[in-house]
Amino acid sequence: MKIGLFFGSFNPVHIGHMIIADHMVQSTDLKQVWLVVSPHNPLKARQSLAKDHDRLHLVELAIGDNPNLKASNVEFGLPVPSYTVDTLAYLEEKYPDKEFSLIMGADNLDSIEKWKNFRVLLENYDIYIYNRPGYKPEKYTDLPNIRIVNAPLLDISATFIRERLKAGKSVRYLVPDKVYEYLQFSNMYR
Repeated sequence: MKIGLFFGSFNPVHIGHMIIADHMVQSTDLKQVWLVVSPHNPLKARQSLAKDHDRLHLVELAIGDNPNLKASNVEFGLPVPSYTVDTLAYLEEKYPDKEFSLIMGADNLDSIEKWKNFRVLLENYDIYIYNRPGYKPEKYTDLPNIRIVNAPLLDISATFIRERLKAGKSVRYLVPDKVYEYLQFSNMYR
């Protein structure tokens, strides 16, 4: 089974994440997308990050009963900071019957040289690229395993959502309904 790994802080998960994940299953050869909640992206600051299990719970709420999507906490048990290449090695050992691919925004592809062992990723894995506002993939698009996917272009950020919550404003329609309901009665991001 071909699995797409969609790594992220999901701080919090929002409709943009969910639309991309679902679009990848519906429009590519991926049979399932795992939303991998990262404890700490080594290229991002940690100070505004909600607790790992709280973010995982929100992803689980967002997915609901969709059999094509799965919330993954695989990186919770791996050394921090998390490196994609190490997570892939772990998953391949644990699930030898599955074929793993990466899902990332065009901005990540253009800065992939900052990633640990990035050449291993570029040479050994299919990478599904979706456009991001203000980014058009330029580097590595000639590689045979780079697949540009014409996904919906949404300019929604978790930072914007956190700022709205902190200001006491509604995030309805920016996050999945179940996530919205949970955040209404939670102190997360306030």
